[in-house]
Amino acid sequence: MLIWLAQWLQSLQPDWTFLRVVQYITFRAVMAAMTALLIGLWIGPKAIRMLTALKVGQPIRGYAMQTHLVKSGTPTMGGVLILLSIAVSTLLWFELSNRFVWTTLIVTLGFGAIGWVDDWRKVVNKDPEGMRSREKYFWQSVIGLLAALALVFSISESSNARAFELFITWVQSGFSMDLPPQTGLMLPFFKQVSYPLGVLGFVVLTYLVIVGASNAVNLTDGLDGLAIMPVILVAASLGIFAYVTGSSTYAKYLHLPHIPGTGELLVFCGAMAGAGLAFLWFNAHPAQIFMGDVGALALGGALGTIAVIVRQEIVLAIMGGIFVLEALSVMLQVVYFKYTKKRYGEGRRLLKMAPLHHHFEKSGWKETQVVTRFWIITMLLCLIGLSTLKLR
Repeated sequence: MLIWLAQWLQSLQPDWTFLRVVQYITFRAVMAAMTALLIGLWIGPKAIRMLTALKVGQPIRGYAMQTHLVKSGTPTMGGVLILLSIAVSTLLWFELSNRFVWTTLIVTLGFGAIGWVDDWRKVVNKDPEGMRSREKYFWQSVIGLLAALALVFSISESSNARAFELFITWVQSGFSMDLPPQTGLMLPFFKQVSYPLGVLGFVVLTYLVIVGASNAVNLTDGLDGLAIMPVILVAASLGIFAYVTGSSTYAKYLHLPHIPGTGELLVFCGAMAGAGLAFLWFNAHPAQIFMGDVGALALGGALGTIAVIVRQEIVLAIMGGIFVLEALSVMLQVVYFKYTKKRYGEGRRLLKMAPLHHHFEKSGWKETQVVTRFWIITMLLCLIGLSTLKLR
């Protein structure tokens, strides 16, 4: 929005050359981060007071860690604060005609709406389980599949009109037309190595990445500050990939697919980082507010969508390794428990408690130790992911 305002003012006052700085993506990304940070810090205390007055407190499951029982009643649904900061900041600073940012923003708010309903049921109905799994996965699947269908052709072309033409061509070909190379699955650490997926393969992969990332971040959000810092680090790293992929010069030099328009996602990633830092101010131990599913599902969905657009699904799995391990720990725990119960008549556990962060708590780590060490691991993984820019 502000980029159009700057252009209009400069057309009226050609001498105001300082307004040209707004044209630069890097400047707008920094300003988006600062704007989201200031918005979050400004409305954060007000949101906490309002949620406290409305008694929108986090219910604690009966089988949770005993040390977490003191957190019962802490205001939740703080993810609304994050999403508001991201949305306002992004709308102010990005190029409004960019389809990739709009897609990412819609997916983010869509998953946020699912999380909001889930959190609302937990608070109003006093039900720690909230929205039932089948219902939640259904709506996640709807949004994930719609996003996949929107991206499969728009990534291949430089405009919405050309993307629609490609869709028509695909239909006329009997749904058998090959897609351009940039839609293939990119392998990190290798020069120009990608596996063609086809339309169906792309849609399936995109669905799995978006929905999987959303639920993985949600499972990670179990300790004060545990999920938000990795989200910030991964979002900032993906922003660099978006900037490089959107530049024909950098993309060619680094052997990455050039996808026009992805550079604007750096603005969205900057807003995510700024909003996340603002939330961390209030979510640091001892937390004054929890993000709830409204924040965790939305932020995970955003990361997955950005990774698909910049064709770095595998790199997302590397940089978000903590999210992957948390999700795997739950799946393995459930599968092993059911297997041993069927075979031995008594369910057994691989971990002392799932997700993984609770296992370390049960092993004697303090909450702050788990959080800080998971942050350090994420920093290392993000550096490994960023190294794939050059190590090919």
